[in-house]
Amino acid sequence: MVAITGGGTGGHLAIARAFCAQFKGLGENSIFIGSMSGQDKMWFENDENFTARYFLQSSGVVNKQGLAKIFSLFNIIKSALKCCKIFRQNGIKVVVSVGGYSAAPAAFAALLCGLPLFIHEQNAKTGRLNELLRKFAKGFYSSYEAPFWSYPVADKFFVTQRERKELKTLLFLGGSQGANAINELALVISPMLREKGIKIIHQCGKNSLENLRQKYDKMDFTADELELFDFSSEIEKKIYQADLCISRAGASSLWELSANALPCIFVPYPHAAGNHQFHNAKFLLDRNLCQISLQKDGAADVDEILELIQNYEINRVSKGLMQVLSKDKTSDIIREILSTL
Repeated sequence: MVAITGGGTGGHLAIARAFCAQFKGLGENSIFIGSMSGQDKMWFENDENFTARYFLQSSGVVNKQGLAKIFSLFNIIKSALKCCKIFRQNGIKVVVSVGGYSAAPAAFAALLCGLPLFIHEQNAKTGRLNELLRKFAKGFYSSYEAPFWSYPVADKFFVTQRERKELKTLLFLGGSQGANAINELALVISPMLREKGIKIIHQCGKNSLENLRQKYDKMDFTADELELFDFSSEIEKKIYQADLCISRAGASSLWELSANALPCIFVPYPHAAGNHQFHNAKFLLDRNLCQISLQKDGAADVDEILELIQNYEINRVSKGLMQVLSKDKTSDIIREILSTL
């Protein structure tokens, strides 16, 4: 039995879900240990692919000060002892961390209990917890540094993969929570895209849905010209329809889009820890397989993005992305972990 731990954000949780499916496909069951905070419970409370799910009162330490930091550290120790009990109850033989503050209790508990700890780092800039624990881990896996392990992407993004040849549909992707800079950019350039006959698909986040719907209605967009939505459990179908995407550069989104061979203009979230979204996108930029546009004064650079759209080599990049990530390789991490047990 395997314990998968980590979360806080959708990026970490997408990896946890992928790992669970891959372990199950190889005949190994797993449990999930996450936090009451963040999105962990929303994602996995009712997910029966895990044999059991545990949500602890854990929280981040990095941004805390004074007594709040001491309290958070004490809470991690307390939760780690709970994890040791959970390990014994479930016959856990190995712990796999996907990062995020949710991973701290179970990761430290693995060391306390003498269980092998394996770490997956989702971003190009290693998180502080993973950097701290790396030296104690039996395995450390990254898609951005040698030996370049394939990112664990769900099969559905490969199934709908296609080669793009020309720009007919553009996807604005802000994630389930939305991204204000991308939402505002879409409002500004959507009339120009419509003039060129380009259809728009826009994921705006639930908090912005009604406001944006009203603004698009005032611009008289028809259903054939615009598809606006807040969240979709079948996001791969939206990605499949698009020929070019403007997106943040969270790791899971970046690799899911790459798996689908969808060319992108990334607008990294500038306040991400360690500016990791920029470095995620730079991994592809260095291979000439994406474009990056940085925010200026909190807003996307409209003129720069319009120029990037105009000059984007869609077909070349789409074919290149097909060579970056292989469906057959995405479970190699799991096979490596199981081989060491």
